[in-house]
Amino acid sequence: MLTTSWWKINSAVSGTSSKDMPQVIAWLNDLANRFASIFLSPIAWLPGWLSATIVGVVTGVLMLIVFKYTSHQSAIKQTHDQIKANLIALTLFKDDVRVGLRVQGRILAGAGRLLLLSLVPMLVMTIPMVLILGQLALWYQARPLRVGEEAVMTVQFVSTDEKAVNLVKLNPTDGVALSIGPVRVPTKHMVYWSIEPKQSGLHEVSVAIDDQTFTKQLAVGDGFMPVSLKRPPRQWTEMLLHPREPAFSPESSVQSIEIGFPDRDSWTAGTDAWLIYWFVISMVAAFAIKPLIGVNV
Repeated sequence: MLTTSWWKINSAVSGTSSKDMPQVIAWLNDLANRFASIFLSPIAWLPGWLSATIVGVVTGVLMLIVFKYTSHQSAIKQTHDQIKANLIALTLFKDDVRVGLRVQGRILAGAGRLLLLSLVPMLVMTIPMVLILGQLALWYQARPLRVGEEAVMTVQFVSTDEKAVNLVKLNPTDGVALSIGPVRVPTKHMVYWSIEPKQSGLHEVSVAIDDQTFTKQLAVGDGFMPVSLKRPPRQWTEMLLHPREPAFSPESSVQSIEIGFPDRDSWTAGTDAWLIYWFVISMVAAFAIKPLIGVNV
């Protein structure tokens, strides 16, 4: 049933025009955010290395199970057997150049067939894996601000609304203080503020243009919590990279709000390093569990 559902989602995405794609991504992000709030919440209470390891193991095993039930297992096994037989033949007839070349061609053909047999499960896993990585990036790509630590907030406006740059103002709040700004750059349609959080927790920073208010989530505290680097424009690629907050509509004067959160320093759960660690752990876990559940890869 799960595989069928993902096939439907893949089909819907592949058959969606670029105009409708942001709405599909918005729906998928909403679904992913709901699941992540349940299944990833323990990350907040675990050491970074432990949570990153557990996540890598779980996703590796899940990918292997999906591969098993979406791939042609008998064809993969048969191809593996043929490659092994050809490797033995290559050893036995190593002195016969003609036979050796023929056997090497069969080995290459077998490798190509394995690649083709892997395309279907890889396509099935594409969308869920992109969504999962987007959610994991919220926890590992950057750390929250600490109380009293300054950060730059950038508001990007549409190029057609020249007045918005001069009219925008930062709304006061008890949890966040203004340190510097606004610094207006009309040529780039951008306004900058330096903000300083006063309280731990998940806050909302808001800017106003006349009677319109635009908000951005701000994570403050120690340890792990979801950190939204950017509230994106309504572009599906940006929405996949920044899934936590709703995208700004094309008609909005504000097109994005970004906060410069600091990097997380760790080789297992730090900025950018978490992705490499996750990949290695998930692959190790998948190959370790492969014999136990009888999967041919």
